[in-house]
Amino acid sequence: IGADDMFFLSLSMAACKATMDAAHGVPFSSTVTAMARNGVNVGNRVSGLDGQWFVGPADIPVGLFLPGFSVADANPDIGDSAITETAGLGAFAMAAAPAMVQFVGGTPQDALRYSREMAHVTIGRNPGFTLPMLDFIGAPVGIDVRKVVDESMRPVINTATAHKEPGMGIIGAGVVQAPMKCFVDAVSALAAIRAG
Repeated sequence: IGADDMFFLSLSMAACKATMDAAHGVPFSSTVTAMARNGVNVGNRVSGLDGQWFVGPADIPVGLFLPGFSVADANPDIGDSAITETAGLGAFAMAAAPAMVQFVGGTPQDALRYSREMAHVTIGRNPGFTLPMLDFIGAPVGIDVRKVVDESMRPVINTATAHKEPGMGIIGAGVVQAPMKCFVDAVSALAAIRAG
């Protein structure tokens, strides 16, 4: 466990999934309760739109590559770890872990910027997870599809970068943004329910 830098990721993902499942199914709520990527599309589900997923095309992460690899080898984003951003951790709380930029690329100022910017697309802040580098304000939590569309600001995700060829594994890590289409379609579905 001590030698595995990624050991806690699985535990945090499970905790974040349980947290967001508890927020799912609230009538008319515009809060995103899950995000996932399959290497082709990104999907999200919204609390007030039970049973529906909204998808858009996955981008290739921007970041650092292992020696011998480049963006030409990279697959569009894939994985389940975006559940952490959905619960206000990951890239949303990067101000609390500026050393992460050594893993995903960028600068410590980028880490602070992500945490500041994501507050514009969330419903609040988590008082239980404060950001010392930002005067101990809470991490932004609860992605609101309406705010994403209103602000034209796509949520950021910390992610590993997979090789585009099957079986080649992880070739780097970086930051990627969820596609706007997921959020626009969800807002339209919410509006249709209100109008109906």
